Amino acid sequence: MTALAYETPEAAMPGPDRDEYLWQTWKAMELPEGLHAEIIEGSIEVSPTGRYAHGQIANRLRRAIDKHLGEGECAAYQDMNVVHDRKVWIPDCFIAPEDPEEHVTEDCLGVKASAVQLIVEVLSPGHDGLERDRERKRRAYARAGIPVYVIIDDYDGHGTVTVLTTPHPDEAVYADAHCVEYGTDVIIPEGPAKGFVIGEAITGPPRKG
Repeated sequence: MTALAYETPEAAMPGPDRDEYLWQTWKAMELPEGLHAEIIEGSIEVSPTGRYAHGQIANRLRRAIDKHLGEGECAAYQDMNVVHDRKVWIPDCFIAPEDPEEHVTEDCLGVKASAVQLIVEVLSPGHDGLERDRERKRRAYARAGIPVYVIIDDYDGHGTVTVLTTPHPDEAVYADAHCVEYGTDVIIPEGPAKGFVIGEAITGPPRKG
């Protein structure tokens, strides 16, 4: 299924008014099971739950990160809203405090992005899904100051893992990027998951073809 986008004309509803409109629309949405909605760069994007391979990687990752974090102050989460200035994302995995009550939004709709230390997205097939995680979410997470963004990409050659750090919110970019092919370990360089290794145990072997 291709992601659907609900937008408002920028000329008719600029700036904060558009953000508020999208926020209220998103809160009022009632989606069928198997779909979720996010607010990304001026539109509400509705997309389906990931395929089996997508979910398998995301679940391996969350379990492994939780084991790495141990009894520390942070934990790995899935299927939860991350909120920043009336923007909403549902990452495949993210790290936030183990006891997040003080970091939950006032309306209890999600966790504040300011509490999130790392986000991982496992890419979905199709042009919309790939462009969303490679480009739009990359800019959105940098704007929010998410310290580490990891992209697990089944559709880049034989598969790649990219670790992005040093966000520049004003420019919506990450200053540092490290990309490896599946089959090569990559290490999280900072934050609660510092030293965590993403390799074949998480991604599986390099993709054929």
